[in-house]
Amino acid sequence: MERQIDYRHLESLIALLTVARLGRYTAAANVLGVNHSTISRRIDALQKAMGGHLLTRSPNGWELTDLGRRAMASAEAIEQAVEAIGSEKDTGGLAGHVRIAAPDAFSAHLAAPALAKLQAKHPQLVFEIVSETTRARQTRTGMDLEIVIGEPNVRKAASTKLMDYELRLYATAEYLEAHGTRVALEDLAGHRLNYYIDTALTVDKLDEATSVLPPIQRAISSTSIAVQYAATMNHAGIGLLPTFLSEHYPNMIPVLHDQFTYHSEYWLVGREEALRSRAVQETVRALNDAATTGDWFIPPFPAYDLSRG
Repeated sequence: MERQIDYRHLESLIALLTVARLGRYTAAANVLGVNHSTISRRIDALQKAMGGHLLTRSPNGWELTDLGRRAMASAEAIEQAVEAIGSEKDTGGLAGHVRIAAPDAFSAHLAAPALAKLQAKHPQLVFEIVSETTRARQTRTGMDLEIVIGEPNVRKAASTKLMDYELRLYATAEYLEAHGTRVALEDLAGHRLNYYIDTALTVDKLDEATSVLPPIQRAISSTSIAVQYAATMNHAGIGLLPTFLSEHYPNMIPVLHDQFTYHSEYWLVGREEALRSRAVQETVRALNDAATTGDWFIPPFPAYDLSRG
């Protein structure tokens, strides 16, 4: 028979709620500002009080048991009650800690400005953005939301397409003057490419983007899109870059746009437990709205002349 939970277990219920959403004790500890052992003690105390296991380890991280799901309902009710109290002082009444993993360009140019606007409305919201370009993971990674390139294939998670985008070839006028302005697709073998590091690339869509190009020597490769832009703007080679950024920089000259373009998409992935959080729901809405309207942040990005010291 299930035992009653008293007020002493409020912190334990919040610990359970956070572990259930993130799938990892360490991630929950980071969000709650405690250490891993504190999370473990709180979960153990709650399990003793309820007379059974609330979590079970799986290949996807920690998952709720049937008893855990019943406890989770109580934890969510507490969370909603706390938010309701806050709404008496703040009409928005939205608080929470949301962790997001997203590719470099999406993180800097869409996620950060969109979430800054959301945070301005709800100052009690806290965001962590991990900038990474990888496929959606099957395991729980301690993130509430993942933004991935290409349609994901994940279990026990919801996914939705945020937007389509294109990769095209760009170079500076200085590079083309030095290496030839008349470029045909078959001539690319005589040029150099700024793009992702082959051995570090785990995203099929990004890997496929170069498959229809002739063999081309790499110039400067990086996991960072900012580095790829800096390399291209400093005349190191031709960059295979997203149009939603490149079209805003006058020194990015289109190369072979009548012969080559590669289509891709950004997708959002969220676990069921995380998506029940109002903070996560509003985060999803903000990201989707920004992607739909194309509300990109385009910072100044001059071509740097390093010879000036």
